[in-house]
Amino acid sequence: PGALVFDLDGTLVDTVKTRIAAWLRTFEEFDMPADRDQVALLIGSDGKRVARLVADAAGRPIDVARAEEIDRRSGEIFSELNTDPQPLPGATDLLRDLDDRGLPWAIATSSRREQVDVSIDALKLSRRPTIVDGSQVKQAKPAPDLLLAAARELGVEPSRAWYVGDAIWDMQAARAAGMPGIGVVTGSATAEDLREAGATVTVENLNGLSELMR
Repeated sequence: PGALVFDLDGTLVDTVKTRIAAWLRTFEEFDMPADRDQVALLIGSDGKRVARLVADAAGRPIDVARAEEIDRRSGEIFSELNTDPQPLPGATDLLRDLDDRGLPWAIATSSRREQVDVSIDALKLSRRPTIVDGSQVKQAKPAPDLLLAAARELGVEPSRAWYVGDAIWDMQAARAAGMPGIGVVTGSATAEDLREAGATVTVENLNGLSELMR
């Protein structure tokens, strides 16, 4: 690859369960029926989209303003719960190795900017990485906007950047952006789910990605 672009939650840091818990508490606050399996499948996609899909499934369609309100509240609850995130296996070593090799990389996450700092700090990096978050684009994943913005930031053509993620929305976004998608089986999606969504290859964790790059 000419560069790598990473998802954050469930790919670099072990926060998927926290994300699910935050969404479930949010929907409970808004008196909107939602179950864990339903929410787990939506983790990683645009938060406003999550709100709309759950509302539609409950027979309570919402407008853009309400979706924004629900998404923002979910982020607030996530920040309250996400007090001690841990890096996923291989994440820190891989990112340090990329820096040592001079291979550019960035993070492209559907999360809002105020939600990412604690997770980034957990990686204990020597520098602040390039981050494109959901507040910087009109549409987050599965739209390709985040990934294309990250490629621009890194100065590479999308086709030369690998996108690494744990959700089907990551793989759909990679395909839409014209990037090879590397599916990591560390979130809610199975390897089969990721391949069906467009993954070029899947690995069990980021140690597997390190092996691919040798």
